[in-house]
Amino acid sequence: QVQLVESGGGLVQAGGSLRLSCATSGFSLDYYSVGWFRQAPGKKREGVSLMHLATRTVFYGDNVKGRFTISRDPEKKELVYLQMDDLRPEDSGIYYCASHGPPFEQDWYKEREWSNWGQGTQVTVSP
Repeated sequence: QVQLVESGGGLVQAGGSLRLSCATSGFSLDYYSVGWFRQAPGKKREGVSLMHLATRTVFYGDNVKGRFTISRDPEKKELVYLQMDDLRPEDSGIYYCASHGPPFEQDWYKEREWSNWGQGTQVTVSP
């Protein structure tokens, strides 16, 4: 059974940093994609980042490119991180981890392309 559990959210001032974690189980990150999405109140869920180790694909949404980094823990191979730097108020929202999505960037941002979702973790960036 696939499980995804996010953690690491919180309140931070603009310009600060946070690192989100996604603890995965029930599948191998060596073969399946993992991604991060976010959703602000009243807005659609937005793709943040995609990582697929087998195809060596790493991709970021335009809104976070150059500020966010997705990675896998080199020792705890079931853990995926989203390092978020230079945070802005518009980065606020609930951040979700997802798995079993597209192996490449085509359609990666579409929710329906992903099979499994975590419960989300709240990120709030104050001005």
